[in-house]
Amino acid sequence: MRFALRRALQAAVVIAVVASLAFLLIHLAPGDPFPSALDDPNLTDAARGRLRALYGFDRSLAEQYLRFLMRYARGDFGWSVAHSRPVRDVLLEVLPRTVLLMTTGIMFGVGGGVALGTWQAVRRGSTGERLSSALAVIALSVPEFLLAMGAIAFFAMRLRWFPMSGLIDLREHEGLGLWRRAVDVAGHLVLPAATLALVVAASVSRYHRAAMLAVLPEDFVRTARAKGLSERRVLLGHVLPNALGSVLALGGLLLPALFGGAAVIEKFFDWPGMGRTLFDAAIGRDYQLVVAGVVLSGVFVALGAAVSDVVAARLDPRLEREE
Repeated sequence: MRFALRRALQAAVVIAVVASLAFLLIHLAPGDPFPSALDDPNLTDAARGRLRALYGFDRSLAEQYLRFLMRYARGDFGWSVAHSRPVRDVLLEVLPRTVLLMTTGIMFGVGGGVALGTWQAVRRGSTGERLSSALAVIALSVPEFLLAMGAIAFFAMRLRWFPMSGLIDLREHEGLGLWRRAVDVAGHLVLPAATLALVVAASVSRYHRAAMLAVLPEDFVRTARAKGLSERRVLLGHVLPNALGSVLALGGLLLPALFGGAAVIEKFFDWPGMGRTLFDAAIGRDYQLVVAGVVLSGVFVALGAAVSDVVAARLDPRLEREE
């Protein structure tokens, strides 16, 4: 419990720092914090001054910061001028789509990475192990947008197996039944989720392979083999559970990169999630939406890292004792 409370306190500090940095960076960025849609040459200085007063931008930076903290403490994220509605409503609309994409990508990526890392550790030194390790390094070296472009060019444009972009087929989706709608969404999800899963699997497999190789020479593994247990039972019952702690700890480190990668993937696949929305908001200088999105991303990253640390310590108490 003390270990979990320390991690929760650290997560709270990280969230506060992220919120403060997001607020300061947006204010220090060049240009007006209003969306580009209001860059109307016919807009008078008096009208722009009234807008600045309406949104509180005419106050000192310290006062704006205090008002910002008080609003966020109440769950009030402000008003999105570009969308003409509360920021909270915008995020509630797009967040489930990002959660769907990231959950699918992480689930298949971690599962595939653990399976590949386990196989590589067992087949260490073989041609297949060396080839798969080289391919994993290549996948980690290639930027996400190149992987997305390759997936679109090959699987969508050449083979025509999956849709090129979007969340649904706008021409037919509303007229389909519930099951057909789910299939429609799943078809659009395959390419962006697979691209994200490939990056996750490549990273997880490298760490998991190293963890498996560290556990295999341990005394308790030799004891299990001496008792006559099959190699399958030794791997699944003794080696794998002790090596999974590193994968869980890696999950907390991967979350920041995954949020950034998901934003790139969403933009290239035109997936209407939080990443694409924040990208468009940054281009359009939708100040309130950008800050709220960054803070929300920080919340998920901090909480995810804290939970992964607690679960890893639960599986391996040595991590807790090292604190």
